Amino acid sequence: MEKFQFQGNNLLNKSRVIQAEAALMYDSVQVFAVGLRTLEQSHALRPMNISCELEHPWDGGLSLINYINTVDRKGISGPIGFKEGRRIQFKLDLLKLRQQSLVKVGEWRPGSGVNITDKSAFFEAGTTNVTLVVITILETPYVMLRSKGNFSGNDRYEGFCIDLLKEIAHMVGFAYRIELVPDGKYGVYDYETGEWNGIVRQLMDKKADLAVGSMTINYARESVIDFTKPFMNLGISILFKVPTSHPARLFSFMNPLAIEIWLYVLAAYILVSVTMFVVARFSPYEWNNPHPCHSQNTEIVENQFSLANSFWFTIGTLMQQGSDLNPKATSTRIVSGVWWFFTLIIISSYTANLAAFLTVERMITPIENAEDLASQTDISYGTLESGSTMTFFRDSMIETYKKMWRFMENKKPSVFVPTYEEGIKRVLQGNYAFLMESTMLDYIVQRDCNLTQIGGLLDSKGYGIATPMGSPWRDKISLAILELQEKGEIQILYDKWWKSPSDTCMRNDKDKGSKANALGVDNIGGIFVVLLCGLTFAVLIAIFEFCYNSKRNVPVERRMMISTSNIKTVQALNSSIICH
Repeated sequence: MEKFQFQGNNLLNKSRVIQAEAALMYDSVQVFAVGLRTLEQSHALRPMNISCELEHPWDGGLSLINYINTVDRKGISGPIGFKEGRRIQFKLDLLKLRQQSLVKVGEWRPGSGVNITDKSAFFEAGTTNVTLVVITILETPYVMLRSKGNFSGNDRYEGFCIDLLKEIAHMVGFAYRIELVPDGKYGVYDYETGEWNGIVRQLMDKKADLAVGSMTINYARESVIDFTKPFMNLGISILFKVPTSHPARLFSFMNPLAIEIWLYVLAAYILVSVTMFVVARFSPYEWNNPHPCHSQNTEIVENQFSLANSFWFTIGTLMQQGSDLNPKATSTRIVSGVWWFFTLIIISSYTANLAAFLTVERMITPIENAEDLASQTDISYGTLESGSTMTFFRDSMIETYKKMWRFMENKKPSVFVPTYEEGIKRVLQGNYAFLMESTMLDYIVQRDCNLTQIGGLLDSKGYGIATPMGSPWRDKISLAILELQEKGEIQILYDKWWKSPSDTCMRNDKDKGSKANALGVDNIGGIFVVLLCGLTFAVLIAIFEFCYNSKRNVPVERRMMISTSNIKTVQALNSSIICH
């Protein structure tokens, strides 16, 4: 044992310190001795020479192994027992190295794995002499420069990630110094040069200890750097300009029916009116004596359904106002019944659709989802250059996203933007959709009422704090993030930076889907135009009828005047003759 005692007090001083190698060697010899003694008790040991050239195994070897597997005793390294050749019923202590000594914080067993008994040992409150270099990138609202006041050092920055970093540094126990990434990029792999850029490059070169920001966890980055547990879940979504409202027209009351339906209704009105006239002419039951009280005029009959009356009867029923004309024959009643059923369906459908068209504002939305975006070329779309969203479309195997990537890659001028601000500016200019991460999109939409989200999420991923490969700070920060999530601290920070009442815009269409809008002149003003036009047309027809009737009665009046004058002349002649 002293041979394996490389450091510490030796056994002669009775320090009771034994190296693991010595303890395991001692226990293994003890187990072998017990197995060999048991074998000797049951079988006669017959030692024999073993040849290295010939494969002749020892006959007692298999029995010796079986006896060793049955050993059950307590050794220096703990309880000794075997199952199928593997040791069981032992444990390993999990130790944490502190400044003063080693402290046991948990155990490991073959069946149950790691069991942490002292979780508080992973968090040492207060700051130490360790100062970590934290690299980041300016991105609203994650990391921003203070707009007011003269600040220096870490105080120059504010935002969601800055507040999160303060909490984690206090819990884990380190000081930090914030620096900005030189090229202003998150990091993407260039297949042509075979190199990474941005934050990923800085971490790979060990120029920074941590990277805090809207850093997306993906497979490519995870293969060269380490990430903590995600502190925020998100996905890719589409930012688009709020669609313009449907312009109110003077004749909006005609929108419930398509133009071809209006033409079909007009054609049906003419067809039914003519059919009623013809059927009434053929049916003998529609011919009646106009003077039933005069029996001598039984040969004179008339039909109430003249061509004008037929059109009047049809339009009266279409307007649901009725008419003083009533069909008497079975054939005309059938035509009337079919027409009444037709008008019932048309008027009911028109009334129901009119309420939807005039009380709910309809928006013109050229795209509804990513499939609509990929199937057209009029609206350009792009994403952030050298970001995870760009990598997602470049490496995606989904046909829709591959089609979108080909469009973005070949579009000239380029649809990729260097910053989120540039992408938002292009969206506000119109005819451009920006593919970005949903958390950033949510922040922008709540502050600009001219922007909106189109469709749902295209994928699912998370933001994490990045570290160089093998960094000892990753697990500590991960545990701190999990604790902050359980306490709700991260949600509080999210509400602070995303849903601040002083920054969010007030949308007028918040309850548009559940509340009807008041109708104005722009919606139903056409009804008044139709009324005025009808009244004007009626006055013109009345003037025309008066002039026509007057012109037609002039010859009759002249004949009556001539007749009257002749009678007076004859009377005058008669008077003169009598006088003579």
